[in-house]
Amino acid sequence: MANIKAAIKYIRKSRKNRARNLIIKNNIKKLIKAAQKLIALKSKDSSEAVKKAVSAIDKAAENGRLHKNTAARKKSRLMKKLNAISKDKK
Repeated sequence: MANIKAAIKYIRKSRKNRARNLIIKNNIKKLIKAAQKLIALKSKDSSEAVKKAVSAIDKAAENGRLHKNTAARKKSRLMKKLNAISKDKK
């Protein structure tokens, strides 16, 4: 444990930030899994689920919780799967 007051405050701050980041990242994972499940079932609600997931990913990247390239990769993979089932429907 740190002895210096500023270091103690920094540790406390980093723990809060880590907890916040984990909550956001877990929420994104949950939304992506839900969207992928609906895509696999070829549900009509899949585009809505993808929209929610993409929105959450964008917010996380905007606030620095996710790197912008990681966000782009996640969105790209989701959209690729969604577009594949929409081609099958036609």
